[in-house]
Amino acid sequence: MEMMVFGKLNKDLFVILVFGVLSFLLWPLSLSAGQLAEMGNDYLIGVGDVIEVQVWQEPDLSRTVTVRLDGKISLPLTGDVEAVGKTTTELDVFLEKRLSELVTEPAVSVILAESKSRRYYVVGQVGQPGEFPIDYPLSILQAIARSGGFLEWAKREEIKVVRRKSGADEFLSFNYESFVKGRNLEQNVLIQPGDTVIVP
Repeated sequence: MEMMVFGKLNKDLFVILVFGVLSFLLWPLSLSAGQLAEMGNDYLIGVGDVIEVQVWQEPDLSRTVTVRLDGKISLPLTGDVEAVGKTTTELDVFLEKRLSELVTEPAVSVILAESKSRRYYVVGQVGQPGEFPIDYPLSILQAIARSGGFLEWAKREEIKVVRRKSGADEFLSFNYESFVKGRNLEQNVLIQPGDTVIVP
């Protein structure tokens, strides 16, 4: 009996890993135009991100800072500056304009040192539930594989993704059993920052 259970677990893990690899290789073919457009957008700075601000020939004004909960960073001379929602290029231009009132022809370079704002969560019947960074585009199936795959009693047909949108939570459904049979493939959407995958 124990050998049968162990064999079933190994088979389930193998299937998850195979589909995870396949979906990683094939995910560009299945993306909608909207998803491709969204991925093509420049990275927007978020709360918790670590950014490096370099002011050419002004080492006293250069800093590595973390974006605070209020969405701002603090820098010498400029004080508190809104960073959330801006690209690094937009923040470059903004800081150069602010500093030009105090420094002759400032040249500012803003670099994303560490992305901490783009995270998702997996909870429930998986091997390693927890918080994970979005360091590359990944789907629901890949997120489950990354968290160690299903535990024995996971309800694979009832997986939900909680997504915050316009200040309210919405639920996306993912039926693993139908997906591996080739049905409803469009349900394997890309994970977005803040998503929580629930495996009951």
